[in-house]
Amino acid sequence: MTYPEQFKYTKEHEWVSIEGDTGTIGITFHAQQELGDIVYVDLPKTGTSVDVGQSFGSVESVKAVSDIYSPLAGEVVEVNSLLSESPEKLNEDPHGAAWLVKVRLSSPVDAALMSAADYQAYIGE
Repeated sequence: MTYPEQFKYTKEHEWVSIEGDTGTIGITFHAQQELGDIVYVDLPKTGTSVDVGQSFGSVESVKAVSDIYSPLAGEVVEVNSLLSESPEKLNEDPHGAAWLVKVRLSSPVDAALMSAADYQAYIGE
């Protein structure tokens, strides 16, 4: 699996893509692979404030429920409604159509986020 170079990654297996003052957050291919078949996604409502490292939702699979942690601080401005109807999209396209939320940044992006190469080394690929 190749991980998009323009994304930044967390040790909790989320990715973030920054465009202007908005960050799009998702879970990585590795995360969905570890979870197995995803059956439910719990995401915050638009307008919710999130902080770096704070749990803002969860992903439920046939194996387990896993919290999703925000790599950004800000306000949720959009939620991917596709996932409420088709949570399995996270297994099919975790770095594309199955993004989770978009956040308007309230502070600079955390310098501790990993590059694609660093993330792949972290997960041992």
